Amino acid sequence: MDLSTKYLGMTLRTPLVPSASPLSEEIDNIKRMEDAGAAAVILHSLFEEQLRLERYELHHHLTHHINSFAEALTFFPEPTEFHVGPESYLYHIQKAKEAVSIPIIASLNGTSVGGWIDYSKRIERAGADALELNIYYIPADIEMTSEQVEQTYVEILKAVKSEVKIPVALKLSPFFNNIAYMAKRLDDAGANALVLFNRFYQPDIDLETLEVRPNIILSTPQALRLPLRWIAILYGRVKADLAATSGVHTARDVIKMLMVGANITMLCSVLLRHGIEHIRIIEQGVRNWMEEHEYESVQQMQGSMSQKNCEDPSAFERSQYMRGLLTYKPKA
Repeated sequence: MDLSTKYLGMTLRTPLVPSASPLSEEIDNIKRMEDAGAAAVILHSLFEEQLRLERYELHHHLTHHINSFAEALTFFPEPTEFHVGPESYLYHIQKAKEAVSIPIIASLNGTSVGGWIDYSKRIERAGADALELNIYYIPADIEMTSEQVEQTYVEILKAVKSEVKIPVALKLSPFFNNIAYMAKRLDDAGANALVLFNRFYQPDIDLETLEVRPNIILSTPQALRLPLRWIAILYGRVKADLAATSGVHTARDVIKMLMVGANITMLCSVLLRHGIEHIRIIEQGVRNWMEEHEYESVQQMQGSMSQKNCEDPSAFERSQYMRGLLTYKPKA
């Protein structure tokens, strides 16, 4: 049975790829991922702010007049909260490449076109097989148009592509006016893959301390529906590979994503909950399902249930919304 798939120009043993998370901060964990069957690993993200802190001594300037705006400091992480600094990140890539034989994909997280883009060249020189751009951008300027927001993504992608020769994937937000149009723009701008979708972690308020606090909530299987729908719509309409992330917890989730057209499925929350070795269980579940349903390869099923190949393409659009509401019967 052939579980191999192609992603970012690489042939991967299976579609199972751990996504960027704290699990990849330790080389031993990356070894365990390979041993458990991971086809590649996305390293934890290096943040634009980390590079700023090192290059411009941002933290010094933020704390220089600490008594005059102390409350504002809570919005900026202390340097000690960044687990891996810029130079250490490059060393981490090198050590990971030495430790395992599977592809290592670096991750950059930022919001602007700036000096941090230059760092992508250093990531390439450190040996990364590819680069994932995680543009975590919340436009809060009420004067900024949707066109300006979209252009920011395109400019960041083009700037990085001009710096490196390794493949570049872009992790997309689901909050564009027209995701299909945005996917085409990024495809035309040279994205080698689109990762659907980025999960925005919303802040919370601590009512005892009256402070804004981060609140990390792991994904549930229900989160699968959003990337499933859009990968189904985009399959065959963009040249870029499609990676499914968020809500992938079981072998059945993996199979559904492959059927709508995903090249790979990314695992994060499920590994944080159940451990790295859970990759084996998911892979065996995929093999069992394929054997039971007489599939010989991933390629055989890939895209078979996409909008392109579906007898009722509108099922992924509005008519399915109407049908769902009209046919739902609440329990008495």
